[in-house]
Amino acid sequence: MLRASELLKVGQWSSNDAADSITLDYDERHRRRFRYVSASGVEFLLDLARATVLQDGDGLRLTDGLIIVVRAAPEALTEIRADSPAELLRLAWHIGNRHLPAQLAVDCIYIREDYVITDMLRGLGATVRSVHAPFSPEQGAYAGGHGHHDGAAAHPFVFAAAPTHGH
Repeated sequence: MLRASELLKVGQWSSNDAADSITLDYDERHRRRFRYVSASGVEFLLDLARATVLQDGDGLRLTDGLIIVVRAAPEALTEIRADSPAELLRLAWHIGNRHLPAQLAVDCIYIREDYVITDMLRGLGATVRSVHAPFSPEQGAYAGGHGHHDGAAAHPFVFAAAPTHGH
């Protein structure tokens, strides 16, 4: 089976060099090792050094030299709007407080469809509507992975924890 172990980031290669494509939703684009089939039926194993979010326009170079361009598949999303930038910021805080992946735009936020969250946002004054579009949420401050870290040296702005008083 062909392997794709070289990732060509969007903007660092010419999509004219792509011989094939693969269209994946957000979850399918967040992998380290997985078996895929391209649009023209080429089977290959994605085999990267670490889990990576493949972006729309990234290229995957196969062991035979063929390059497959990654396309982000449209997904069921909720578009969130507010009456003011301050209100949109407040809604973003509530979304972030629930650790939901969110795609930020100048005047709106996109999240995956979730009727519970949508109802909550409406209750907070948001205008919401269902859309079908590619989903590329923010990767976060520590985009190398999703997890909690120990050791202050790895973080530029870590403050000491408040002392506990044995309560």
